[in-house]
Amino acid sequence: MTRQFHRGSILHFPKATIAPSDNYQYLQDGLLVVEHGLIQHLGDAQDYLDNNPEVQQAVVQHQGLIIPGLIDSHVHYPQVEIIASYGKQLLDWLNTYTFPAEQQFVEAAYARAQAEFFLQQLFAHGTTTASVYATVHPQSVSSFFEVSESYNARMICGKVLMDRNCPTALQDSAESGYHESKKLLEQWHKNGRQLYAITPRFAPTSSEAQLAKAGQLAKEHPDSFIQTHLSENPTEVQWINELFPDYSDYLAVYEAHDLVRERSLFGHGIHLTDREYLALASSGATINFCPSSNLFLGSGLFNYQRAQANGVAVALASDVGGGTSLSMFANQADAYKVCQLQQASLSPFDSLYLCTQGAAVAMGIETQVGNLNVGSEADFIELDLQPTPMLSQRLNKASSLSEKLFAINTLGDDRVINATYVAGKQVYKKGQHYVATAL
Repeated sequence: MTRQFHRGSILHFPKATIAPSDNYQYLQDGLLVVEHGLIQHLGDAQDYLDNNPEVQQAVVQHQGLIIPGLIDSHVHYPQVEIIASYGKQLLDWLNTYTFPAEQQFVEAAYARAQAEFFLQQLFAHGTTTASVYATVHPQSVSSFFEVSESYNARMICGKVLMDRNCPTALQDSAESGYHESKKLLEQWHKNGRQLYAITPRFAPTSSEAQLAKAGQLAKEHPDSFIQTHLSENPTEVQWINELFPDYSDYLAVYEAHDLVRERSLFGHGIHLTDREYLALASSGATINFCPSSNLFLGSGLFNYQRAQANGVAVALASDVGGGTSLSMFANQADAYKVCQLQQASLSPFDSLYLCTQGAAVAMGIETQVGNLNVGSEADFIELDLQPTPMLSQRLNKASSLSEKLFAINTLGDDRVINATYVAGKQVYKKGQHYVATAL
C-alpha cells in the first residue's frame, strides 16, 4: 500500500489520562500520513506540505472531523437480529430472545452471513475494534474471525462457555468448552489482527468445573483476553448468592477461578460492593459501561464516578442486542443521561475518550488502536458535520470544540459517519456498499 495523505481537522487523545478535557490533541488543519496500514506522521498540514511539496497532488481533503476508530468493548454479534425486542428484563430476555437466536449459529453459513452483516454495521457506525461474544458453537467464532480477517480488522472474539442453566442445544461441558476454546485461541489469537477472549457467558451458566477450566486456559495463555458479565441485574446477583453460597460476592466467584486480571473485561458492573470495586482496581480488570442496554433492560445505573474514584478501568460499550444501537455516539448520549440521573455531568471529552484511547488503555491495546499516534494502526473515521438539519444547525451555533463534541455525542448516530478506514483502507463510505476482499 502506497502512502496516503489525509488532510482535515483532526482530534485524538495521545496518552492515557484521568483528565481527557485537558489532554487531547486537536489540529484545525492537520495531516495524517499512512503507510503499510500504520500511522507514519501526524502534524500541521501546511508545515508538512511546505517541506514535502511533491505529495500535494496525493492529498485527500476531508471536510469533516477525523478521529480514531471507535472501540466497542462489549457486544454480542449473534444478538444483532434481536435488537429492539420488547418488554423483558435480563433473565427473561435471555430465555425469550437470546437463546433461541443463538441456536441458529450451529450452521456455519448462517454464522458467516451474520458476521458479515455485523461487521459492515460496525463500520457504518464508526466502530473499528470490538470485543465480541459469539455463541457456544466453535463455528460461530471461526466464521467471525474469517470475515474480520478479510477486512484486516482489529477484533476480539470468543466462544461462549455454558454447561448449565441454558437450553440443551447451547450447552457444552467443562472439558469440551476448554478444548474447543483452546483450539480456537491457538488458531486465532494474534493471527494477523485477531485476538481471542476466553468467554464464560456469566457465572450462572457455568459450573465451578467449567469456570476452573476457563481459568486454567487463561493461565496457560496469559496474554489472552477474558470476557464475561458481572452484576448486571439485581435478580442475577441474588441468583449468584443462591448458586455460589460459599463466596462473599459475585466477583469472588471469578476470582476463585483465576478469571480476574488485566485484560479481563466485565460487562456492566452496576451492583458492586465496596470490596469488588477495590478488587477490580487492584487486578487491572475493566468494567464495560453499557448505558443503552442498562436503561433498555431496566438493569440499573452504572456509577461511573464511583468506579473512577476507586481507580477502576472503564470502557464504553453498546451491548447490542440488549443495547439499542451500535453507534458509540448514541451510547455516549445514554452514558451522559445515566450520569445525570446520579447528579453528575459526563464531559464530552470524557465520553469520547471512553470509546477511543480510554477503552484501548483499559483493554491493553493502546499501542495498536484508540489513538492517532505515530506507529499506531491506521484505524480512523471521518465525521460528517452536516449529517442532518438538526445537528447542522446546532453545530453552526456551537462556539467551542467542547460544545461541538457534546452536540455530536448527543445527536449523533450512524448518519454522522462519513467514512471508516481500517488499517488505512476505506471499508465504509456513506452511500456506498462494501464487501470484504481477501488480503
